[in-house]
Amino acid sequence: MFFLRLTPRISVSLLFFAAGLTFASWASRIPDVQQLYQLGNGALGAVLFALPAGSLISLPLWGWMIAKNGSKKMSAVGLLLYPVLLCIIPLMTTTWQLWLLLFLFGMTGNLCNIAINTQAVGVEKSYDRSIMATFHAIWSLAGFTGAFLGNLLISWNVSLLLHFGIIAITTYALLLSGLPRLIKGDGGAVTSSGWVLPGKELMLLGCIAFCCMACEGTMFDWSGVYFQHVLRVPKSQVALGYAAFMSTMAGGRFLGDWFINRLGNRMVLRVSGLLITSGLLLSVLFPALVTATIGFMLVGLGVSSVIPVVYSNAGKSADLSPSVALATVSSIGFIGFLIGPPIIGFIAEMFSLRWSFTLIALLGLGTTFFSGLVKLEK
Repeated sequence: MFFLRLTPRISVSLLFFAAGLTFASWASRIPDVQQLYQLGNGALGAVLFALPAGSLISLPLWGWMIAKNGSKKMSAVGLLLYPVLLCIIPLMTTTWQLWLLLFLFGMTGNLCNIAINTQAVGVEKSYDRSIMATFHAIWSLAGFTGAFLGNLLISWNVSLLLHFGIIAITTYALLLSGLPRLIKGDGGAVTSSGWVLPGKELMLLGCIAFCCMACEGTMFDWSGVYFQHVLRVPKSQVALGYAAFMSTMAGGRFLGDWFINRLGNRMVLRVSGLLITSGLLLSVLFPALVTATIGFMLVGLGVSSVIPVVYSNAGKSADLSPSVALATVSSIGFIGFLIGPPIIGFIAEMFSLRWSFTLIALLGLGTTFFSGLVKLEK
């Protein structure tokens, strides 16, 4: 059988790809969902907020459940439910039903995130080097694949239900292939709760995640707006900044383990913060197409390895089980992902979008600052 030839590392990679493909497939069809439910921009924004709300609220719960039941079992539960919820999206009849479903979709996506990353931490422990960045690179690759497939099926006028059904079948095939070779024991200390007051080291790792994810959220939500309103590029070039950011973030993750193993975690975090800040400041100080594109590429390269390093070190906490440690650090980091984009909008309204990006650039430098305070592996 095929799964007998798989290693745990390949099996976990299959799960990362399955989770990334499911999320990207949803994201690629958001305009069709907006049209299907006849949502205005404001209503769509309110509906889309259900995903991060479900993700953030469920973090403590999943940390506790994974610690209690094991990441192998919970990875299976997550990847069984995730595509089912995806397929139900076109079947809702009211906006409030869609909001509730996306809330559950966000919860389940985060179950996959914490459980699969807990598996990744366990697999990494059997290696004498970092491999976490490669796992996250697989997730990014799945994102590109899902976006490409989504655009292709849209051009062929494939319905939402059929599209999501194809993704569900693919996800289940990946899960069945990888599940038998997943590791069983997660290790770490046993905790009685999914949320604990983090100690100093986990708090510092959370601060690094906060700074990085605030910058990452800004790129996701505001890169196109920056190119449109600051650079005033033609409509055909509005997405160039986002594409530049995503390409180097994905590429940087494939190279991340090589740099981590040679330079060490601390040096990679320090350089990452400098790259984020330099890239944002370059786009602010020289707001032209070429310089801003290069700047966004630097930001993508900067954020690429930060979360893999943070998750890898958090999962090896001596005080908490890997899942609870990951959930704790993710909770702090996810707050940055949520509040970064609104802060951009607030400051842009008062001053300008360039001032907003300047503040985020300084926040990116926090990655460098906090990396000098936290205890890290080599």
